[in-house]
Amino acid sequence: MDGRGETNGTKDAPAIEADDAVDQRLGETVRLLRQRAGLSIQDVANKTGLSNGMISQLERARAMPSIRTLRLLSIALDVPISYFFETTDTADVQRYIVRKNSRRLLRLTASGVVKEALTPEGKGQMELYELTLNPGASSGTDFLQHTGEKAGYILSGSLRLWLDNQAHVLEAGDSFRFPSIVPHMFDNPTQQVARAIWVTTLRQTDSPPG
Repeated sequence: MDGRGETNGTKDAPAIEADDAVDQRLGETVRLLRQRAGLSIQDVANKTGLSNGMISQLERARAMPSIRTLRLLSIALDVPISYFFETTDTADVQRYIVRKNSRRLLRLTASGVVKEALTPEGKGQMELYELTLNPGASSGTDFLQHTGEKAGYILSGSLRLWLDNQAHVLEAGDSFRFPSIVPHMFDNPTQQVARAIWVTTLRQTDSPPG
């Protein structure tokens, strides 16, 4: 679901401006992380399997990435995916604790997904999120694979989890865990908002599949 396509119908001007600001900040973050790592756009393309054009469009806020795309970028740039989240303005930021009003957000407007980081900033072996999926929201159109594990718990609504081309519809109270090397993706095929706790473990030596 890369691209700037709308998923929720016509938006008013303030909402469009807010989405544009999110896209701009995300693009700048990708560019700065790439430059900090001393990588060219071609280098990142080689590491992720994404095209040069897609990476250039992301950096110039001409395209909105899917969760899959951000995961590939986070691995290639050797940062947690939470580096792409909006920073909080609150002063209540602690090393080991995340207060509810201090959560960092990642709004993927084209994909209809909002991720809230539940773990503190910085690298670690585990990432914990609360996901909100609007009707029709998706992690992307392609399967993702990497080392580590994923686990989760459905808080409300329904989430369809695809594991190795097999669909599993999960309802509130259901949970899961699987090796991240299993090809996976997820979406919300219903007309109701879905919420889930999502856990990802990653090794620092992770690299995208060839």
